Amino acid sequence: MFAGVASITGVCYGMIGDNLPSKSDVVGLYQSNGILAIRLYKPDGDTFNALKGTDIDVMVGVPNEELALYANDASAAASWTLTSAKINRYIAVGNEVSGDDAYNILPAMSKIWDAICSAGHEDRIMVSTAVRFDVLTNTYPPSNSIFSASFMYPIVHFLNTTGNPLLANIYPYFAYAENQGSIPLDYALFTANRSVVSDGKYQYQNLFSAMVDSMYSALEKAGGSNVPVVVSETGWPSDGGVDTTVQNAQTYNQNLINKLGNGTPKVPTYMEAYIFAMFNEDQKTGDEIERHFGLFYPDQSLVYSIKFN
Repeated sequence: MFAGVASITGVCYGMIGDNLPSKSDVVGLYQSNGILAIRLYKPDGDTFNALKGTDIDVMVGVPNEELALYANDASAAASWTLTSAKINRYIAVGNEVSGDDAYNILPAMSKIWDAICSAGHEDRIMVSTAVRFDVLTNTYPPSNSIFSASFMYPIVHFLNTTGNPLLANIYPYFAYAENQGSIPLDYALFTANRSVVSDGKYQYQNLFSAMVDSMYSALEKAGGSNVPVVVSETGWPSDGGVDTTVQNAQTYNQNLINKLGNGTPKVPTYMEAYIFAMFNEDQKTGDEIERHFGLFYPDQSLVYSIKFN
């Protein structure tokens, strides 16, 4: 379906903590661990400066609260693009946007894309938005999936026309935690040695692949059969909830890295994914698990051993 591209494992760099390392130390940690890509949720000058001269790919986000500005002001969108997109590979226009704000995504994307094309960067920088899995419905089996969110259909048309991917936050952990009676733990952790879900000619041994292929099936039905999926967030917490052990977090993330090169049953060519997150962030709000997704502690020691790429 898609041209061959080497699988890439990136890591999301959240900054919601009062005890995190300096930006230069963080970039050094990415380099020393062979992490090839970084996701930033908004532009950060100190991080951009630390990334200069490295080979680390960058995904940077347009914060949700700024979407309305760029949706309605082409000059503001162009200014943001010129100052924030110099070293980036992806621009994520909003993250898990919901409600009426979701209808600002496409006009903001369009104006930022126009600015990129005007600057001659359309072959280097891709523009998309990061969506939650619940923009889908009828996800079992994966081939039944369709977009339940109406704002997705014009976005898919834009992505298909411009050749940009869909960014999707895919969390088997949450699907498992909410459906323990019907989803086996080994299916969620990539450790099942059998087909758990059959979907026509496709057999699924892990939930991650089934969720990604649900996105692909919905894209096809929305006219986006040429739109690749980039997993912009995935991960497993090491504490604070159901089956949130250090061992399970290590198993999920290491198996994810090991299996990305095989793609999914529906799209077996390659896969690109960003693990959430680099650090345990002590100031994150919400359930306790939100503060335990990190691969590293703020003192830069590993929460658990893991090998990248």
